[in-house]
Amino acid sequence: MARRSDRPRDRTLRALSAAGRVGALSGLWIVALGPVAGCGAQEEPEAPPPRVEVVQPLVREVVDWDEYTGRLQAVESVEVRPRVSGYLESIHFEDGAIVEAGDLLFVIDPRPYAAELAAARAELTRAKAQADLARIERTRAARLLESRTLSQEDFDRRATTLQDLKAEVLAVEAAVEAARLDVEFTEIRAPIRGRVGDRAIDVGNLITGGTAESTLLTTIVSLDPVYCYFDADERDVLKYIRMGQTGERVSGREVAHPLLLKLSDEEGFPHRGSLDFIDNRIDPSTGTMRARGVFSNPDFLLIPGLFGRIRIAGSGRYRGLLIPDRAIGTDQSQQYVYVVGADGTVEYRVVEPGPRIDGLRVVRKGISPEDRVLVSGLQQVRPGQSVEALEIAVEIAPEALGFVDLLAPPAETLPPATRSE
Repeated sequence: MARRSDRPRDRTLRALSAAGRVGALSGLWIVALGPVAGCGAQEEPEAPPPRVEVVQPLVREVVDWDEYTGRLQAVESVEVRPRVSGYLESIHFEDGAIVEAGDLLFVIDPRPYAAELAAARAELTRAKAQADLARIERTRAARLLESRTLSQEDFDRRATTLQDLKAEVLAVEAAVEAARLDVEFTEIRAPIRGRVGDRAIDVGNLITGGTAESTLLTTIVSLDPVYCYFDADERDVLKYIRMGQTGERVSGREVAHPLLLKLSDEEGFPHRGSLDFIDNRIDPSTGTMRARGVFSNPDFLLIPGLFGRIRIAGSGRYRGLLIPDRAIGTDQSQQYVYVVGADGTVEYRVVEPGPRIDGLRVVRKGISPEDRVLVSGLQQVRPGQSVEALEIAVEIAPEALGFVDLLAPPAETLPPATRSE
């Protein structure tokens, strides 16, 4: 009986306990959801525009340079060979030394030629004596002819004898000169100034001279100045001809165009020279035309036989726009730059780049001198985006422009700077 009277009260307590738990949970949801609802009511702040670096194009008078591979060659190269034969008596140079024109190099035993010279001189003395005697006899015969004690025939004979002996004197004098030259030729001297090679034969050997097969003794090559030969293909040759016809650039046959040269281990093109020869035809086996430049070589750095890179003006001079090479991007088959407008908006421009000069790139089409070209963050911006532009300076060394001041046309006839297209 007691247990049945407690049951309604237990059910009431359990109901109240459940209701309390539901109320508590509802309060927790309200507390939890309250901040979320408040957070959704606030807007996120906008990110600031990215900072980028921009430059204004440099406007400079520039020249497009064409490059070729050339080989250095001595202006003068001599194979030293004897003019007379004989035994080599002495050598008077160090292998590889610099020699001056006229320096003594070799001596051939001169004694046989000295003896021939002495004999020729003796023969000359005899011939002159006979000619003097014939002259005296002719003078005497002339007096006898006047007194009619000598026939005309005898007089003519003596006059003819005198003429024969005069001719013999001339012949012997020539023989004396030839013998003297043979003695002189026993001393072999340097015909030019330059660097001598090694001796090809030693003292005591019999050498042959005066023929096409004369013994090679050594070689000498001149060192200052030096030539550089290079070949231009027919497309470049035609380009140069047409530039000469239009007046864009004077023909290389009329003026000595400046050239730049660098060796395989050099940076830039430190050696300056000029064009001094163009061949008269295209080589049919190679399709190229040969040309030659000449360079001063006071320190003998330019050794004949070395390869080098040659630059020659491939255009007349013109006002070009230069920007850092890193500002130019590639988009499939075209190249582009980003230009930042006055309002900070990025604009996409297709450009036509030209040659690279001292880290800067000439741009022929697509920008103007007033444009601000983006040089950093090309991958982080897109056309139409707003950016904060920081302008930086860019310069180029005057010597990097080469021989611009030497090339026609003069500055006052140059076209205006390139504009955007």
